[in-house]
Amino acid sequence: MSKLILSFFVVVVSLSTQAQMTKTIAEEQIKLVMKFQESAWNRGDISGFMDGYWNSDSLLFIGSKGPTYGYSKTLTNYLKSYPTPEKMGQLTFGFVKIEILSENQAFVVGAWHLQREEDDLGGHFTLLWRKLDGEWKIVIDHSS
Repeated sequence: MSKLILSFFVVVVSLSTQAQMTKTIAEEQIKLVMKFQESAWNRGDISGFMDGYWNSDSLLFIGSKGPTYGYSKTLTNYLKSYPTPEKMGQLTFGFVKIEILSENQAFVVGAWHLQREEDDLGGHFTLLWRKLDGEWKIVIDHSS
């Protein structure tokens, strides 16, 4: 009987450790995507920045002007709002919370800051991420 209990305990601990490793890997992958987004933004590459988003008509971006649906429309809005590297400034993200909801969904709360010569801008964001075709992508972005 004690061998059965010990075996059960080993399996439970093993599964728990594996689940925690999976969450840690997912968190690091999401942080890496956002680090690539920062780098792309800071070199004036909005298209590269958008690589972190789901390229779909179902992408939802909610900003100060309300909801925008679709990758193309979101990209167009970014290009219109930030037409030059000077307007883009230097972007930094700060993470408040990354919650892995399942093996292919995550919720991220954080802050963004743009340092520009004329002014600084900043705010917060909530992001819903999905792992699609092996890559983490933002499917809903609410930034203020």
